[in-house]
Amino acid sequence: MGYNNTCPEYFLNGTKLENVNEEKDLGVIVSDDLKWEKQCSQTAAKANKVLGLIKRNFTDRSKETIPLYKSLVRPHLEYCCPVRNPHYIKDIKLLEGVQHRATKLVWGTENSHYEEERFKKLGLMCLDRRRVRRRRSLLKCSSQRLDWYNKIKHTKHSIT
Repeated sequence: MGYNNTCPEYFLNGTKLENVNEEKDLGVIVSDDLKWEKQCSQTAAKANKVLGLIKRNFTDRSKETIPLYKSLVRPHLEYCCPVRNPHYIKDIKLLEGVQHRATKLVWGTENSHYEEERFKKLGLMCLDRRRVRRRRSLLKCSSQRLDWYNKIKHTKHSIT
């Protein structure tokens, strides 16, 4: 116990709980310092593996391969993004790098400027912008549910 104790002991029903540096729950790695570096690196590695699979097995490199990216790779990059929203530039660049490589696979976009021309040609949006949109929609949905709950609660009280 005490201020300088960096590793406190916790008990549950008299049993000492084990100290861990990280925990994986529902596929999301939460570290003891609440940094998402390991989660982002594992996510990027998994997405790069799937992207490599697409590159090796599909010879068509036209714009029609973008649905493969959207359905097979991007879900790995966006899984639990409202929870594990990366805020360090290195983590953001790591995840954006996967999308950068995916857009380079399409013929005719190799020499285009990444974020502007390539995205316009392929109808994609930056992952960071998508995360912001997803957080906004989550907040909007949550506030609408709270309003709905308050209306029901108010209606219940007025009926009785």
